[in-house]
Amino acid sequence: MSGDGTAPPGRRARGQLESEVLGALWAAGGPASAATVREQVDGDPAYTTVLTILSRLYEKGLVTRERAGRGYLYTPVRDEAGHTAAGMRALLEKGGDRAAVLARFVSELPAEDERLLEQLLRAATED
Repeated sequence: MSGDGTAPPGRRARGQLESEVLGALWAAGGPASAATVREQVDGDPAYTTVLTILSRLYEKGLVTRERAGRGYLYTPVRDEAGHTAAGMRALLEKGGDRAAVLARFVSELPAEDERLLEQLLRAATED
């Protein structure tokens, strides 16, 4: 794997399988087993690979698990929007000048998204 986050042909990019597993959990709409998740992930990954990814997601606090027979049922801690927002917040925390980062972010938004953000900010201040 190269240092730019891309993968050789036939291999997933770094973090892609975790994203696919989370996507499968969100699509499940409730607690799901590793076998159910595996069925939803492209490329027919090994069952043990899916279990490893689910264990890592659990250790990172991104999913919860509850005992079901000999295995576990997994549930995402946040919905997809919440997960993405947390990632955006984490990136913002890493940036040096928050005002500059936010200004650049807003300046690069399409006009439609900029209007939506303005509406959301207005609604949040009214609450």
